[in-house]
Amino acid sequence: MSDLEAIVAALRGHDRFLVVTHENPDGDALGSMLAMTLALRQVGKDTEMVLMGEAPLPGEYHFLQLDGLLREPPADAADRVLVAVDCAKADRIGHGYVELLAQAPLVLDVDHHHDNTRFGTVNLIVAKASSTGEVLRDIFGELGVELTPEIAEPLYVALVTDTGRFQYSNTTPKALRLAAELVESGADVHAVFQEVYESVQFAKLKLLARALERARVLEGGRIVVSYLLRTDFAEVGAAEPYSEGIIDYLRAVEGSELAALIREPPRDEGPARRVSLRASIDELDVSAIARLFGGGGHRQAAGFSSDASIDEITELIRQGFTAQRAAASA
Repeated sequence: MSDLEAIVAALRGHDRFLVVTHENPDGDALGSMLAMTLALRQVGKDTEMVLMGEAPLPGEYHFLQLDGLLREPPADAADRVLVAVDCAKADRIGHGYVELLAQAPLVLDVDHHHDNTRFGTVNLIVAKASSTGEVLRDIFGELGVELTPEIAEPLYVALVTDTGRFQYSNTTPKALRLAAELVESGADVHAVFQEVYESVQFAKLKLLARALERARVLEGGRIVVSYLLRTDFAEVGAAEPYSEGIIDYLRAVEGSELAALIREPPRDEGPARRVSLRASIDELDVSAIARLFGGGGHRQAAGFSSDASIDEITELIRQGFTAQRAAASA
C-alpha cells in the first residue's frame, strides 16, 4: 500500500477527526486546514479544526471561512483521529502538542516539507509538491470529494501563497494545472489576490518600514539581514502575524542569495526570537541552516527559534551560509 493509499484508507475507516496545522500559520497552513476540514465533512465525517495558541490570525486570511476554528482542543479530542497538515515537526503544532498526540487514537501527517520528521502513525510527505494544498488535492481525488468553490478557494490560497504567486522554483506544471482546475471549480482569483496581497494593514506597513530601515548586507551583499524588536510591535500597533511577508522584501534585493529576518515575538511565552530564512539560489539550502538550531523547512524557505542575541544569530547565519557556499565551490 502506498502512503497515499494508507492515508485515504485511514480517512475512510474512521468517522471523527481533528485537523491541526502549525502555529503562526501561513496561507498553505490555513488553506490546507480549512480545505481538509470541509472535504471530510462533505464525505460525512464529524470534523473539527483547531489552531493551538492565542496569537491572532494574519489579517490577510480573515476572508477564509474560519468561523468554526477552535483555539484549543475540544473536550472529545481523545476520541478523534488527529490530522496534521503542513506541519513538518510535531512541536510546530504548538503548546500542548505532546498531550494532543499522545491521546489521539491515530495521527495522520500530511505535508510537503522535505525534512518532515514523520511523526504520524501514517505519513504522506510529498517533498516535490508545491504545497500541502497540492497533496490534499490528490487525497480528495481518491476520496471522491467534489471540488466545490468553498473547497477550491482555500486550496488555491494554499497554492498561490506557497509558490509566491507562481514565481518560486516550486511552480511546477502540475501546480499550474491544479491552479486552472481550482479556478474552474470556483476559486476567485481576483478576490484572493485583493484579500491576500492588497489588504495591507497600516500598522504592517509601519512594521515593514522599521525592518527596511535596519536592513544591512553581509558577505559583499550576498546576505541581507534585518530584525524587529518586541517594542516595535507595540509602538506601531502591530500583532505578531503582521511580520509575515516582510522577509520577501529583503529577499528581493539585487545580488542577495540569503535573506534573514530576526523578530522578537510580542508575547511573554515561547522563545525570545524567531528567525525566517529565504534563499534566492538553488545551490543554497536554508533548511540545513535552520536545522542547526532545531528548526527546518524547505530548501529555499525555512525558520527556527533561538534565545541567542540578534548579533549572535546573525553571525551564526553568516557562518552557515559561508560554509555551504565554500562546500559548493570545493
